[in-house]
Amino acid sequence: MQLAGIIQEKIIENGPISFHEFMEMALYYPQWGYYTSARHKIGEKGDYYTSTSLSDVFGAMIGRQLEEMWNLTGREAFTIVEYGAGTGALCHDLLDYLKNNPPFYNQLRYCIIEKSPSMREKEKKHLPEKVSWYNSVTDIGGFTGCVLSNELLDNFSVHEVVMEDELMEVFVDYRNGFAESLRPAPDELKDYFRQLHIALPKGFRTEVNLQAIDWIRDVAQSLKKGFVLTIDYGYPSAELYAGYRSGGTLLCYHAHQVNMDPYHHIGEQDITAHVNFSALQHWGLKNGLESCGLTEQGYFLRALGLMDYLRKPAPDTSGCHEKAMAIHLLLNGIGTKLKVFIQRKGPVARELTGLSQATMFV
Repeated sequence: MQLAGIIQEKIIENGPISFHEFMEMALYYPQWGYYTSARHKIGEKGDYYTSTSLSDVFGAMIGRQLEEMWNLTGREAFTIVEYGAGTGALCHDLLDYLKNNPPFYNQLRYCIIEKSPSMREKEKKHLPEKVSWYNSVTDIGGFTGCVLSNELLDNFSVHEVVMEDELMEVFVDYRNGFAESLRPAPDELKDYFRQLHIALPKGFRTEVNLQAIDWIRDVAQSLKKGFVLTIDYGYPSAELYAGYRSGGTLLCYHAHQVNMDPYHHIGEQDITAHVNFSALQHWGLKNGLESCGLTEQGYFLRALGLMDYLRKPAPDTSGCHEKAMAIHLLLNGIGTKLKVFIQRKGPVARELTGLSQATMFV
């Protein structure tokens, strides 16, 4: 039975489910969910491109920032924790770059938190012995280092809400097809907006990512000293809840086409919602994380010296046009849409090079 039929049966038997539950099933249902299936997701044969699928230069620049973080934390044993490593390309490129710094590389361990069994198997086939896999950051124990996520949080399952006379939550029903209905939102969703001092106007529809709050809490509790480096699509509250975004930010990706209908291609398309970086800052502070800054990916990569890095002679000059196009996308395509947000824990207050061109406020 296809996943759409499984969800349909669940609704017919038990009644409407929250959009959060629908999205969780669509993305993560065992074997049939988008991220738990074996289908191609990233690259030309998949549904979208990521920075890591465009060029290995991206991993090298992240490596440069991690080198600085290692210096700032005392040049001691350093753990990189990557969430949702996908094909493993970032891990591969990053470690390949850091091999050129033996004092750092020798003190380094790389931990991957991977929810998808199929992606974990793909990663294990080509990543080095320095890498280990975990189900949760809490399984690693306390560590000094950096928690790294690249386009992770926008795939967490979200609650959909609509402001009417009061805040309402979107539920999914089935009546000759999937259909939405509204119910009064529970206190935890109302409290989300109260804590962020957000008053939604009537008719405004948006998403609430409660899983991101749980995520930043778990990360903060496991990190003894170091940084949290989050790369994702999103905005601070002031922009996320601006009037022109009254329809929300939910988007779906299927065969490199974008649509706004999560009720088609169920289990065969990605479903995303933009990250609220103000929420990450707010709940990060509650758990001991201070904000270092927020910037666009393009500014972040330039600040770390991407252009100088590219001027070095390369042994392989084939595919120069394709490489140039990939760099253009990293800087000026998705590089203007993806944001880089860094938080810190412990006495590591010096400004980071990657944020030296930061122009945004959380």
